[in-house]
Amino acid sequence: MALQRKKEAEHRINNYIRANSVRIIGDNIENGVYDIREAMRFAQEMELDLVEISNGNTPPICKIIDYQKFLYDKKKKDKEQKKKQKANQIQVKEIRMTPNTDEHDFNFKLNHAKEFLSDNNRVLVSVFFKGREINYKEQGELILLKFVNELKGLGNAENLPKLEGKRMLIMVKPIKK
Repeated sequence: MALQRKKEAEHRINNYIRANSVRIIGDNIENGVYDIREAMRFAQEMELDLVEISNGNTPPICKIIDYQKFLYDKKKKDKEQKKKQKANQIQVKEIRMTPNTDEHDFNFKLNHAKEFLSDNNRVLVSVFFKGREINYKEQGELILLKFVNELKGLGNAENLPKLEGKRMLIMVKPIKK
């Protein structure tokens, strides 16, 4: 019952429309202002519902449609819109390395970064220094710069490598196509 009230609050239908006259728009009927009883009669003859689309106007705007189909189409449209909105979001993917990362591991992580950039995501590349490795900051910076140089065609570095605690970071953003 509560679900039914929620639907009625969203759109008034048939006998729940409170106005004395309504403006009818849509197919299979001449657009215009009609008395509520006459509009209800049109809807009953067509075996459809009289649905109040916009109640902010005087008289309120109504359509003669199948209400269940209208709700289904609206739900489908909202779902599609939400999917498109999610697809347009840019995510940040992180790739972690150490100053002693081997060539094979470097190339493996480079291929992942290329995939991320081709999917229009930003890539945060970080070199983590463990223990006494912090003494090799230059080596970490060289790895990051080499990594960005290998990604030249797909992305650009937003800034120079910077040290934050025991991590050296650089952000790579995709190139617009």
